[in-house]
Amino acid sequence: MRVLVVNAGSSSLKLRLLGSDDAVLGERDLTASPPEAEVLRVVRELGEADAVGHRIVHGGRRYLGPVLIDAEVEAGLRDLVDLAPLHQPKSLAAMDTVSRALPDTPAVACFDTAFHAGIPAAAATYALPASWRERWGLRRYGFHGLSHGYAAQHAAGMIARPVEELRVVTCHLGAGASLAAVQGGRSVDTSMGFTPLEGLVMATRSGSVDPGLLLWLLERADMDEREMAHALEHESGLAGLAGEGDMRAVLAAADQGDDRSRLALDVYVYRLGTGIAAMAAAMGGLDVLVFTGGVGERAPTIRAAATGRLAFLGIEVDADANRSAAGDAEISAAGAAVRALVITSREDLEIAHQTREALARSSRG
Repeated sequence: MRVLVVNAGSSSLKLRLLGSDDAVLGERDLTASPPEAEVLRVVRELGEADAVGHRIVHGGRRYLGPVLIDAEVEAGLRDLVDLAPLHQPKSLAAMDTVSRALPDTPAVACFDTAFHAGIPAAAATYALPASWRERWGLRRYGFHGLSHGYAAQHAAGMIARPVEELRVVTCHLGAGASLAAVQGGRSVDTSMGFTPLEGLVMATRSGSVDPGLLLWLLERADMDEREMAHALEHESGLAGLAGEGDMRAVLAAADQGDDRSRLALDVYVYRLGTGIAAMAAAMGGLDVLVFTGGVGERAPTIRAAATGRLAFLGIEVDADANRSAAGDAEISAAGAAVRALVITSREDLEIAHQTREALARSSRG
């Protein structure tokens, strides 16, 4: 089955045509929210597809796994826009455009939240009034699940051990960044919460901030909720600390002695290291640590700094292996209790796998 994978992110639209053996038969990366005519042209150029797999950011409590898209599902996805107003519309816009290009091709929705849907209540529940939680479905959803799920499974294959036996912390570090504690192949905790703002410092997102601080600002600063939301989403994180959200530029500026960039890296790495330790605590230990995503795969300085104070967990990185890592690679030192890996992010493979799974399930009735 040839699957066209449609991955609509916050800054790009990635299209991949995968063959039945998961070989990439065609690929195109477009800017976020490209003109419909451009998407239609690219879909035609990529070639014939037997199915389409869409990355959908939010499945809420309704969609806990991949689902064949029909009119009822489409309406359900639109009902969830309120839970992810910055991200869900881009996924739905891409879905609409591709469905017009391939109206007779079955399409499957694959959810970033689904991998975390089964995290224990202790990890999922906010200590908020019950009436709030029940009325609005307030809980920690988690995101980047397609990446975390793929990384954990692939890590098990790399070290030739069943994923069911492993305690894995996966670090998805890109413009958005999150951690997951994956025990026995299942997510048991994650750093993002009700929205993708919670958790780690990111390129332009703040990560976790004292809610009292935000209330204090709303009372005293000349801003409303919309302005605050924009600042937390687009003007914070590395951009707020260093004036630049691109990790490559921040690293270069820090090397040149820029104090703001140095502080930004220190804050980023501190949050990352303590977050990894927290994820390990959720599982009572750690067997494998995985770095993936643009920063996770291509910033050895960040990997080394984040793991530098985690020897108490059994993590020790080999400096040469870390510096030279390319593609899928092991970077742990010889004899280290925890295996440390760098894995190329392949959400497209996970989406294609889930798409085939959903269609096979549908055909069985």
